[in-house]
Amino acid sequence: MSRGITRTGRAVAPLLAVLALALLAGCGKREAEPAAPELVLRPASFADLPGWREDDPRSAMDAFRSSCRVLERKDPAAAMMDGEEAFGRLAHWQAACREAAVAGAEPEALRRFFESRFAVVELRNGDEAEGLFTGYYEPLLQGSRRPGGRYTVPLHGRPADLVSVDLAAFDPELKGRRIGGRVEQGRLLPYFTRAQIDDGALAGRQLELLWVDDPIAKFFLQIQGSGQVELEDGSRVRVAYADQNGQPYRAIGRDLVEMGALEREKVSLQTIREWLKANPGRAQEIMERNRSYVFFSVRPGAGGEGPVGAQNVPLTPGRSLAVDRKFLPLGLPMWLASTAPFPEGERRIERLVVAQDTGGAIRGPVRGDVFWGAGPVAEHIAGHMKSRGRYWALVPRAAMPSS
Repeated sequence: MSRGITRTGRAVAPLLAVLALALLAGCGKREAEPAAPELVLRPASFADLPGWREDDPRSAMDAFRSSCRVLERKDPAAAMMDGEEAFGRLAHWQAACREAAVAGAEPEALRRFFESRFAVVELRNGDEAEGLFTGYYEPLLQGSRRPGGRYTVPLHGRPADLVSVDLAAFDPELKGRRIGGRVEQGRLLPYFTRAQIDDGALAGRQLELLWVDDPIAKFFLQIQGSGQVELEDGSRVRVAYADQNGQPYRAIGRDLVEMGALEREKVSLQTIREWLKANPGRAQEIMERNRSYVFFSVRPGAGGEGPVGAQNVPLTPGRSLAVDRKFLPLGLPMWLASTAPFPEGERRIERLVVAQDTGGAIRGPVRGDVFWGAGPVAEHIAGHMKSRGRYWALVPRAAMPSS
């Protein structure tokens, strides 16, 4: 899961403009590709939401009120989503947030609030109503503030020379996309890969925040985006996403399937981890095929509220959703209809969620990643969830055109 706001250094802006144009030019030389993802919004109603009357929306309302604390600090005249009028202006959302603060506490009162103040919009990818929904969780690692003994695997903070580039600044078609790099002799170069960092590219720069005892656990921590580290004295600290090296994310489960190491139907976090542990001679090579590398920051509050998502609010288990920010704004309440693999078996999940996060693998108009919290049940669901599903957006009625 991605965290925070990226910054672009002014000194490299001309180079970045050239780079963006080069990327676009390169795309034009490729063979014909499938149709680009397209967000389509269709009017709907609360009667179209499967399970609407059965869901208890109290924890979802807590999540929405957390998002409101961010939305209320923004310019009321600005669009809820940059360059997109479909979700209204922040003034509409700020009015809804003020009403949400006094909407009551009982499930029926909260349902009445949403029904009276919001309209329902079905979200599609072109003609496709269904998309992929996965899960993520907050892992717990064992670590130390100092290296030594079994604690030899560093968690790095964000390097000062990492330049994060929002490509939408150079072309609106690249909205929601970013690259990372470093400036060397006046040129913007790709940042170090996972393999280069593991080989010592950042050594001697005092970027090590903590040291953990398991490189495989670190790998999955970077995929999840945040987690907790239990120190030798029994205390815990939370590590949160600070930035990413700009290298592409690669799902190593696909590699293991192509190698014949795993069956496609059985790929999960758990089966990938088991294979890596059972094959220590190849584990590092396989993990380094994923060139993406996440940097962390240490945050207070371990064991209390959930980790902080991309909207800079704590995530709520089962109610916070990571989405593709190219298509959807953070803070958007949504109705999710899908399934989830609980330890005792698959269950339908039909519930109110809030878009509060994003992630490197979350791409497309109908694509979501549900945050399940911490602990073994959350890990089980998140590790196995690969569900088809649909979702709808709830938008303030005042933001919708009269038609």
